[in-house]
Amino acid sequence: QVHLVESGGGLVQAGGSLRLSCVTSGSISSINRMAWYRQAPGKQRELVASITSAGSTNFADSVRGRFTISRDNAKNTVSLQMTSLKPDDTAVYYCNAYKQYEGDYWGRGTQVTVSS
Repeated sequence: QVHLVESGGGLVQAGGSLRLSCVTSGSISSINRMAWYRQAPGKQRELVASITSAGSTNFADSVRGRFTISRDNAKNTVSLQMTSLKPDDTAVYYCNAYKQYEGDYWGRGTQVTVSS
C-alpha cells in the first residue's frame, strides 16, 4: 500500500509559477513510475508529466517546456515545477504512483487556480 500526500497548490496569476510536491508513505525507489495528472471541471483526467525509477520523463504537449518533474529518492518525494502558468492549467492536480504487480495509487489532489 502506498499513501500519497500532495501539497503546493494555490492561486497564482497567469505567467506565475508554482511547485507541487508529493510525499510517498514508503520508499519511492520501489515505485516504478511517479506521475502528475490533472482534472479540470467537466474534463477527463489527463496525464501531465511522469518520471520512471530510471529517471525517464514524459510530458503532455500542453506543458512541455513549462513544467519539469523530478524525484528525490532520499526524501520519498516527487515534485512538479510549473512555470509560465496559464488559465488553462487550472485544475485539481493528482499525484500518482504505479507499482508493478500492485497497480496505481492516487493522492487526494491539490487545487491549482491560474487567474488571467
